[in-house]
Order: sequence, then structure tokens, then C-alpha cells
Amino acid sequence: MKLVPMKDILEDAYKNGYAVPALNGSHLEFYKGFIEVAAELKSPLIIQAAYEEVEYVDAKNIVDIIENFGRNKDIKVAIHLDHGPSFEAAAECIRGGFTSVMYDGSTLPFEDNVTNTKKVVDMAHAVGVTVEGELGTIGQTTEFGEKVDNVQVTDPELVKDFVERTGIDCIAPAFGTAHGLYVGEPKLDFELLDNISKLVNIPIVMHGGSGVPENDVKKAISLGVSKINVSTALRKAFIDEMKRYMKENPDNLMTMDILGSATEALKEEARSTIKRFGSANRL
Repeated sequence: MKLVPMKDILEDAYKNGYAVPALNGSHLEFYKGFIEVAAELKSPLIIQAAYEEVEYVDAKNIVDIIENFGRNKDIKVAIHLDHGPSFEAAAECIRGGFTSVMYDGSTLPFEDNVTNTKKVVDMAHAVGVTVEGELGTIGQTTEFGEKVDNVQVTDPELVKDFVERTGIDCIAPAFGTAHGLYVGEPKLDFELLDNISKLVNIPIVMHGGSGVPENDVKKAISLGVSKINVSTALRKAFIDEMKRYMKENPDNLMTMDILGSATEALKEEARSTIKRFGSANRL
């Protein structure tokens, strides 16, 4: 396995019209499953952790686990901090070996978001680490269901200024996606996405990728989306299978069997995601 800056992975996706899945995980089984599927499908991969997940596992532990499972695998992987809440959180992950970080200042006033993001960029770029920035807020809640204050869609008139002043490598705009499971079919603002795409020449990130219809995924990719975040669908597949297995096998106390069955369901969801996003056979 080759551990690389996320920028190296996204540049090829952006140039060649596909998206790389960014899969969230906070458990050994998730990292193992992601790597096995990426190797099987010859797909570049972004493994990411929200800061709550980093706190649960520890940044260095995440990197060590991924590197150990990636031994002897012919794949290219970036390890990314998702929705980093502060400069200190980004620094912690960089010290732990992450090759990419996101600073999320999307709920702050524009100038504060610019200032804070630029500080993270200066630190990260000094050691070859990629930075993702966010302008506008993704949905009404965080990935784990907490309510987001100051919700706002991305103002296209601010996008170019934000990218140029911060120096970010990729941008996550708000154009209709949301974290968690969609109650109905998501309504993506492709006109807004198209406007943003014309204003910047860096890869665009789509958060809230779980449950977005395939046609919408393809349309988003055609408009410059090169990284799509998926978390909820993976966790749901894992938990649903774990529940099913334990109900059908109530006396089986072999945790390897329980977790192994859940991991296979997780892998099938990851496999489907990679194929839908077009990153299979890109290595």
C-alpha cells in the first residue's frame, strides 16, 4: 500500500471524470474491509475519520491500523480528517500521520472561515498534507445528528475568493446534500454546483453521499465532484447485519463470527459505492 496525500488521488479523478469514495470508519473491521475491497477492485481510496472518531481511536492508531492492513496490498490510500473543528485538531491528525485534513469553518463569518482555513493550509502544506475547506453548511445536522446552527447554502460569489485566499486543495460546497439518511429523495442544486465548478479549478467534494441516486452522482461528477463522502450507509449495513446475525444465532458467542458477518455486509456496501463512483480499475 502506498500512503499518499489526498491531492494526489483527487487530481487524477478530477482530470478523468470519476469520483473517489471517502469512507468513514472508527473500528478495525471498517479499515480492514475498506482496504480489502479497494485492493479487490483496484481502486484508489480515501479513508477518513470525523474528529469524534479520531478521539475514539487516536490518530496514530488509525494510521498504524491502516498501514498494517495495507501491507502487501497494491493500492493507493489517503487518510483524511473529516470536518476538523479546529487548527489543533488538524495538527493532531497531521502529527499522527494523516495525509489530508479538513478544516470546517462553515458556520463562522466568512472572514473568520478564511483566516482559520488559511492557517491550517499553511501548516499542512509545509509538510505535504492536503487540505479540504468548506463554504456553506452541509444539511441541517452534523454527520452524527447534532443540529447545525447558522445553516447556509454556498454563495457562489464568495467561492473564488475563498479558494484563492486560503489555498485549499479541494472545496466542499453546500448544494443540497445532507448528512445521515434522506427521508425523501435529495434535491441537489446542480445549477449552483455548475456555477461553482466554473469559478474554481480544484476538485469539488460532495458530503452526504449515502442514498444519493446514481444519476445524481453521475451528474455531480460531470460538474467537477471528485470526492464523495459516505458514512451512514456503511454503518447501517454493518449494524443491520450484526443485528440479523445475532438474532438468528443467539447462542453464538464467537465475536469473530458476529463481526465477520457484519464486515462482509460493510464490504458489499463499499464495493457497490466504489463501482457507482467510477473509481474501480483506476490504479
